[in-house]
Amino acid sequence: MLNNRQLFLQHNAQTTFFPLLLEMERAEGVYMWDVNGKRYLDLISGIAVSNVGHGNKKVIEAITNQAQHYMHLMVYGEFVQGPQVLFAQKLCSLLPQNLQNVYFVNSGAEAIDGALKLAKRYTGRYKTISCKNAYHGSSQGVLSIMGSETYKQAYRPLIPGNALIEFGNFDDLNLIDDSIACVVMETVQGESGVRTASAEYFKALKNACDKYGTLLILDEIQCGMGRTGKMFAFEHYDITPDILCLSKSLGGGMPLGAFISSTPIMHSLAEQPMLGHITTFGGHPVCCAAGMAALEFVIDEKLIDEVNEKEKRFRNKLIHPKIIEIRGIGLLLALQFDSFENNKKIIDCCIKNGVISDWFLFCDNAMRLAPPLIIKDDEIDEACAIILKSIDEVIS
Repeated sequence: MLNNRQLFLQHNAQTTFFPLLLEMERAEGVYMWDVNGKRYLDLISGIAVSNVGHGNKKVIEAITNQAQHYMHLMVYGEFVQGPQVLFAQKLCSLLPQNLQNVYFVNSGAEAIDGALKLAKRYTGRYKTISCKNAYHGSSQGVLSIMGSETYKQAYRPLIPGNALIEFGNFDDLNLIDDSIACVVMETVQGESGVRTASAEYFKALKNACDKYGTLLILDEIQCGMGRTGKMFAFEHYDITPDILCLSKSLGGGMPLGAFISSTPIMHSLAEQPMLGHITTFGGHPVCCAAGMAALEFVIDEKLIDEVNEKEKRFRNKLIHPKIIEIRGIGLLLALQFDSFENNKKIIDCCIKNGVISDWFLFCDNAMRLAPPLIIKDDEIDEACAIILKSIDEVIS
C-alpha cells in the first residue's frame, strides 16, 4: 500500500521536482508537527497567511458556527449574506473614505485580475504599468504584469500593453501619462526580497497618477493586514490607493481575496456589460466569517502594536558575519546571504533543526522571515538561535 508521500507524488500536480515533502499532522500557534511527532516553528506563516497563528480558536469557532447556518448559497453579489456584509463593513471602517466598496474573490491573483479589469473599464484605457521583480500571482492575466520574464516567457502571448518600471525610481514615473489605465504596485515588494520605497516616492507616484487620471492599484496581498506594523502598509506613506488588493491573511487561513475601491469606480463592473466580474465562490460565507474573526482577533489582542518591537528583537538577535543584510519592515523581513547555494543550505539546515523558512522567487540568496503575528519573545529567541546555529553548521 502506498504511503501519503508516494500518493502525493503520483496524484498531486507538482510545482517543482523538489518539493519539501514534509507531511504535517497538526498545527497550533506558531508550531507544526509532522507525522513522526517532530515539531517545527513556522517562520513564514504559509507565506504570510497565518497571521493569527495555526488553529486559532476564535477562527475555528467562527468557521464552525457559520458552517452550521449555511455555506454556499449563490454566486457572489446576488444574495445578501451576513458574513460578507459584516466583514465588508468592518474592513471599510478601517479604510479611508475612497475605499468603501469591497468585491470579495477567492485569491490574491483574482483580486489583481479584478482590479485590472476594473481600472480598464473605469478609465476606458488598456495600457498598464507594473514593476520589475513584482509578483502579483500567476493566472494568465496577472502574468501579463509580472516583473520577471523567467516566470512568464513560456506562456506568451500574454495581454499586451504593460510597461515595467523600477520600484522606487522617480525618473520612471515619467512613463505615466493619459494613456495609462493603472499603475499596479506592491506597497512593499515581497518576492524581490522585501524592498521598500520612500514616502516621497509614493507621494510622487500618487501625484503622477492623479494628474493623468490613472488609477493607482496597491497590492497588499502579502504585506497587508498588520504585517508591517500598520493595518495597511500604505498608511506608512501618507497616501491612499484608488484600488486596494488583499488576500493571504485576509481569510484567517481560509481562501479569500478582495479588491476594494470607491463606490463610483466599483459600479463600473455592474453595467455595460453587467456582471463585469463574476465569481462563484468569492466571498464564501465561511471564509468571510473566518476573516472577520481573524481581523477582530488582531484588533482585540493589539497584535499590530507589538509588531515593531518584534521586528527589533529579530534584528538584534540575528547578528552574524555571514548575514550581509536584514531588509524589511515589521514582520516581513529578508536575511541576505552571499549566494543561493549558501542560502539553500542554511534553509535546509533550519528545517532539519526545526524552523521552517524559504527563499524568495526573485531573490534566491535571501531567507524569508514572516512569522505569525502572535509569535512571542521566547519563540523569536528560539527561532533566531536555530538560524544562527544552522549558519554555523553549514558555512565555515
